[in-house]
Order: sequence, then C-alpha cells, then structure tokens
Amino acid sequence: MNKVTEATPNDDFTIDLRFDDGSLRRFDAKPYLDKGVFRELKNIHYFRNLSLAYGTVQWPNEQDFAPDTLYIESELLN
Repeated sequence: MNKVTEATPNDDFTIDLRFDDGSLRRFDAKPYLDKGVFRELKNIHYFRNLSLAYGTVQWPNEQDFAPDTLYIESELLN
C-alpha cells in the first residue's frame, strides 16, 4: 500500500499528492462531493482544511479516502 507523504488541496477540488514511492499524483474529489459524508467537502474552505493522517488525507470531521483509492484513482503528474 502506498502512503501519502504530502498533500496540497487545489481550488478545483483536486488534491496534489506525493506518495512514499516518490510519485506525484492528482486526485479529483469532485465525483464524491454529492455522496454521503463527503458532501461537506463541497465547501471549498472546508475542503482546503485537510491534513495528513495514517498515510492518507483527512478532514476535521474525519472524512478520508483510503490511500489505495487516492493512488489508483489519481493521475500521475511526474
């Protein structure tokens, strides 16, 4: 399993992610924004308030994505 080591939220509801394998990837969260606990992420100020936790990204109300989801569903940037 690849773990997230850096994360930068973008204003278009994507997240630039650095993984422990050195890859830089971009994850698009937009497909999730109308689903259950992720609806709160539609607020861009809340979306930007992510942090690293347990090898993935997490928001204050404990929404998170599995590291594998972030890796598999993201676009390679480098």
